[in-house]
Amino acid sequence: MSAYYNPFSLEGKTVLITGASSGIGRETAIQCSKLGATVVLTARNEERLNETYRQLEGSGHIQILAELTDPEQVMSLVDSLPVLDGIVLCAGKGMTLPFPFCTREKYDEVFDVNFFAPVELLRLLVKKKKTAKESSVVFVSSVGGNTSFNLGNGVYGASKAALNSTMKFCARELAAKKIRVNSVNPGMVNTNLIHGGVISEEQHKLDMEKYPLKRYGEPADIAYGIIYLLSDASSWLTGHALVIDGGLTI
Repeated sequence: MSAYYNPFSLEGKTVLITGASSGIGRETAIQCSKLGATVVLTARNEERLNETYRQLEGSGHIQILAELTDPEQVMSLVDSLPVLDGIVLCAGKGMTLPFPFCTREKYDEVFDVNFFAPVELLRLLVKKKKTAKESSVVFVSSVGGNTSFNLGNGVYGASKAALNSTMKFCARELAAKKIRVNSVNPGMVNTNLIHGGVISEEQHKLDMEKYPLKRYGEPADIAYGIIYLLSDASSWLTGHALVIDGGLTI
């Protein structure tokens, strides 16, 4: 066996990553490029997307600006894509709000980004035959709404629970095409999504004490899980919600 054998290698694979301008999406893009993938980046912020692009290793990578809640932009994105071996649906939106203030408008605002946009993108990719045989799809979900139920997290959690349910239905239906569909379900991760909102840094420190490993995750912790699901190392895994949460849910 070669000294360079690596079942987690992404050499020869083309991987689309949404939400690639920051956080988990950016780190996943960088790590995928280090493992040999040709990365297709998409996000709606050009400046931040350029920052991600500059950090990629290797050549041949592509960046495409797109607002995934805009049907015309999504169709344009899909039409411009090469055939994909991997799809990471990472773009997301957070919201912390007590239930009495969770209006239909708030649910629509979060579901448009967290649920409808990635599901519609995947539908079009499959319909337009942009998914290679034996390709892998990874939804970025959350323990929130699936195994962890914090106060004020109802709207966000509901969107992620819906995403995990759809992931399993997609896994069943797309297995006939040899397309695997899984999700990663992080606990709290140190990204812009959790900082600068209604939760203070002091409250975050107290919350970390709930985690057996006494820290929040880092984007790389989640990126490595995503890479496992993209790689041939997970070729017999589909319909699985991979929890990466520092032990929170135990």
